[in-house]
Amino acid sequence: MSFRGQIAVGGSRVLRGLVCIGLMAISNVGFAQATRTWVSGVGDDANPCSRTAPCKTFAGAISKTAAGGEIDVLDPGGFGAVTITKSITIDGSNLGGILASLTNGVVINAGPGDVVRLRNININGSGNGLAGVRFLAGKALHVENAKIYGFVGYGIDFLPSTVSQLFVNDVKISNNRGASGGGIQVAPSGAGGAVVSIDNAKLENNTTGLVARNGSIVSVRRSVASGNSGNGLIAVSTTDLAEISVEDCLVANNGAAAGAAGGLWASGPMGILRISDNVVTNNEYGLHVGSGGQIISFGNNRVIDNTIDGSPTSTVAQR
Repeated sequence: MSFRGQIAVGGSRVLRGLVCIGLMAISNVGFAQATRTWVSGVGDDANPCSRTAPCKTFAGAISKTAAGGEIDVLDPGGFGAVTITKSITIDGSNLGGILASLTNGVVINAGPGDVVRLRNININGSGNGLAGVRFLAGKALHVENAKIYGFVGYGIDFLPSTVSQLFVNDVKISNNRGASGGGIQVAPSGAGGAVVSIDNAKLENNTTGLVARNGSIVSVRRSVASGNSGNGLIAVSTTDLAEISVEDCLVANNGAAAGAAGGLWASGPMGILRISDNVVTNNEYGLHVGSGGQIISFGNNRVIDNTIDGSPTSTVAQR
């Protein structure tokens, strides 16, 4: 073969190699995860979830969103239940929501360093959904500016298997009225523990407003627990610390359908409520203690017009 022929054959091989590399690059781009994706009521989960070609569901978008990324909503719609296994933010933009009939709205089973944020979103159980947000594992969950309602379980069911944090801010959790459900449950499992901050929440017309169980340290500020058929806020300990600090809250009209229930309840050997600057009124019981629980007051609460007002187990000086 002549030198010129060898050049031609070599050039052909180079060209074929470049074509293959180019196709591989295009393929890799096609499967790349984006840091921000989009959903729309008229989207399609076959799309890349870009702003101009959005997906239709959160479940469709999450597989195309990089860890630490964000899913945003373009227009009003219901975007389906979703399971989250990595750090991510879902922002409903006050347009989008989740309809979760006969299932959980959001399940979080993420890694030990993963942080999940649910923001500006409605989660509707349609009267028979299991739980609004069910947290099993992860470093932290933030729920901000959300409405969660219509479940037979809990609006937020926080069940960490390791030590995890929950932050709830500007959230309304209502009409979750199953026999073993309610507004928020904090119930770590195994070696898990929970550190929880709740600010500006409305826990209304649920079976129970908030229950904290073994391994929980919870603070509640500037919030309302009202119209719950069972207890407004209850700390229940059997083997470990279950503590709720309640400050600047309204606890009213709870317990009417449950007999021995009411506004603020502490039960068990390490069930503790610390209360400061609250109004507790028109409940079946105002302050109630069972099985060795403690209600520790800072002496500045207004407990009035309950069927049985009750008393704290101790009062401590402010300083």
